[in-house]
Amino acid sequence: MTTSFSCLPIVDLTDLSNPSLSSKILCRLSAELCHAFSTTGFAYLVNPPLKFGHEDVFSLARDFFKLEADQKMSLATKISNPTNHNTYRGYFPAQPGSQDNLKEGFEIGPACTPRRVHLSDHQKFELGEPNVWPREELFPGGRVALEQLHTQLQALSSTLLSLLAIGLGKPADYFNNYLTDSLSTLRLLHYPPQPYAKSDKDNGKLCCTPHTDSGILTLLHQDQTGGLEVRNSDGKWVAAPYVPGSIVVNIGDLMSQVSGGRFVATMHRVRIHGGNLPSADGMGRFSVPFFFEPGEACVVRSVDGGRSVLYGEYVRRKMGTWVEYQDDSATKISHESVELLAVGA
Repeated sequence: MTTSFSCLPIVDLTDLSNPSLSSKILCRLSAELCHAFSTTGFAYLVNPPLKFGHEDVFSLARDFFKLEADQKMSLATKISNPTNHNTYRGYFPAQPGSQDNLKEGFEIGPACTPRRVHLSDHQKFELGEPNVWPREELFPGGRVALEQLHTQLQALSSTLLSLLAIGLGKPADYFNNYLTDSLSTLRLLHYPPQPYAKSDKDNGKLCCTPHTDSGILTLLHQDQTGGLEVRNSDGKWVAAPYVPGSIVVNIGDLMSQVSGGRFVATMHRVRIHGGNLPSADGMGRFSVPFFFEPGEACVVRSVDGGRSVLYGEYVRRKMGTWVEYQDDSATKISHESVELLAVGA
């Protein structure tokens, strides 16, 4: 369970770049990571083994969101642009009239399309569909760079899963079945500048409602604007500002259940104060989360060997809580009101 933490723990991954990495160091990193996930559900990862620098990531995000509105809408999912065929990957605009989900986004999956699973008539989202992209002249080098970033974050996720397996008393390759036909998602997010009342400078404006992530692991690049807050066991919202050279990692609902509750999926939100928005370039706030996801046909089991679920079934059941995929306001479900889906439920 979470504790009454006042800041997020920091785990230094410098040693992962050491070609002669010892089992002793792996065990130490595993213990640090598992402690963070058991008490906080979140951690800063400093010096992660990534070739992309912080500014490289956000340069890509800024370049994409500078595209004209019609150019972005040409990539929108079918819910936002009924003339398109993509239902899962692509662009989504800020929700019309929304006061607490003030963001637009663009997301991609693996460069190589995962093996597709046959859809039944009631399944309108094809999880393994190919990515959609702006034309090269509109987003020069962007496709190649984002595919490379996706690959590097997938590799880091694999390493983190090995460390978690060790901490759970399992072999380092225990979660390797999660890597087959993985559906992991890289998402660019933009929170455009918003008008602020005087009171907003003190109370802030909620830009993303309180929620827990649904899946296994989330790796987050956040810019220097700030706004991420994590709720501790006392119900207090703890600011998680940008730490130079870091990415944020947190546990999702499904991994919490896989661990038998040892790891916690912690409630978090984005709340922007009038004093820290707009950003220096006047474009607002950016963040780039990477959601590690198993394959659609992957059987996800709890470590005690108990109940299990097909990941594709699980994620489709959770999509009713994701505002980006809701096309009927009557079916919208609050993150706060959804009972967690038990593994095998």
